[in-house]
Amino acid sequence: MALLDRHEWYDIARDTNWTPGYVSREELFPPELSDPYGIPVEEWETFDEPYKVSYREYVKIQREKDSSAYSVKAALSRSKFHDEAGEGWASVLKLHYGSVALTEYQACQFQARMVRFGPSPSMRNMATFGMLDELRHAQLQLFFPHELVHRDRQYDWAHEAAHTNNWAVVGGRHAFDDIMMCRDAITGTLMVSFAFETGLTNLQMIGLSTDAANVGDFTFANLITSIQSDEARHAQLGTPSIEIMVRNGRKKEAQQILDIAFWRMWRLFSITVGIPMDYYIPLEQRHLSFKEFMYEWVNRQYVRQVEDIGLERPWYWDEFLDDIENHHHCQQGGIWSWRPTVWWNPPGAVSPEERQWLEEKYPGWNASYGTYWDVITDNLLAGREEKTHPECLPIICNMCQIPISNRPGEPWKARVLQHEHEGRRYNFCTEPCRWIFTTDPDRYKDHESIVDRLYSGEIQPPTLDGVLAYMGIGVVSEGGHDGADYSWIEGFRAQAAE
Repeated sequence: MALLDRHEWYDIARDTNWTPGYVSREELFPPELSDPYGIPVEEWETFDEPYKVSYREYVKIQREKDSSAYSVKAALSRSKFHDEAGEGWASVLKLHYGSVALTEYQACQFQARMVRFGPSPSMRNMATFGMLDELRHAQLQLFFPHELVHRDRQYDWAHEAAHTNNWAVVGGRHAFDDIMMCRDAITGTLMVSFAFETGLTNLQMIGLSTDAANVGDFTFANLITSIQSDEARHAQLGTPSIEIMVRNGRKKEAQQILDIAFWRMWRLFSITVGIPMDYYIPLEQRHLSFKEFMYEWVNRQYVRQVEDIGLERPWYWDEFLDDIENHHHCQQGGIWSWRPTVWWNPPGAVSPEERQWLEEKYPGWNASYGTYWDVITDNLLAGREEKTHPECLPIICNMCQIPISNRPGEPWKARVLQHEHEGRRYNFCTEPCRWIFTTDPDRYKDHESIVDRLYSGEIQPPTLDGVLAYMGIGVVSEGGHDGADYSWIEGFRAQAAE
């Protein structure tokens, strides 16, 4: 083998399908875990992975990536960057690590399902490398924040977040369990590898690395670059699978799978990426607004990709475009108001200069979201900080587990969409969330949101302190506070004085 070029032996070496003799193929690859769509095995054997790599090549490349990431970290570990960086960027890191680190380990288990139950030998081969990728990503994103725990206990949420019932974690877990942990190999491949990784996160990593470099956090920029180069490889599992499904009369199923996954992931993506881009990153270092990033890097390429493989853009595309204008602004206001419930310190980031930037990027921001922040600003200027903390929990969407909200002010677009199922009333934030529930109500009907758990008596005592303790606040670390210690209101104080 060592004397042959890779192309001479690669296809033979990774062709591991065989005709089972001791059990049936259905027993070896149960449809509910492998392929519930009844596509012939001969079709799956035509699956051709875009990235071809041998184990020897894989280990060599990954070793070089690890050496680069860890050496940069070691070289910069004595720098004073984290002492001098503002709390806005620290919030980007805390939010990222707490949301992503153990989700990568969850993705490792998702890839392992394809390793075992993927009907194509090429898929199983690629998923093996994908499983190793995700394990490396989890290790990196646990190790890097570990050295920061002594600076700020909130970094400990990188490891602890997934083990708590914090409402941000409950929302993420609900979505990722749905697309990664509770699906067959083929459906999961479409949902994760195409709708999530190819459609959203692969490009997000590029933007996040650029933002880190602009801020001067070269350790984090190098870490993200190291991860993104892996994502570009194993994200390609989805496209060949969709082509095979479309070719075998399963276009309708493939379309619905992508539409469900894209919306589910978008609702989380908008919060974890949109809020940092438009609010946490210092104003002078923002190279794109979140809206500009979505239009330039995500929207056009996703539509092009789904059309190239014979599908259509999601039926809710117009609502999605409207959501780009609204969702993360709503959640910024909500997260800041309920800041004691999260593990980072969200800055208000709505000083006069920042509001001017937001108005330029999102025309009408001041007339809508600005009215919400006007009330908060007036209370802070008058020394009524306690009035900026709500004393109750908001209505939670029974699908995305995110507070139901929309554009405030004169448009007032906030609506609760409801659906009755088996005598229970469910609340939804958007039509796509309600539609996803109706596609498979048995899958979702028994889940209880954080608000359901409060009123059912699961959270004890049923008080604000009881809710915070249930979420892990005060156990892992204290909850958040304004990341700028309200310094953003000083510009308004000066205007009032004038």
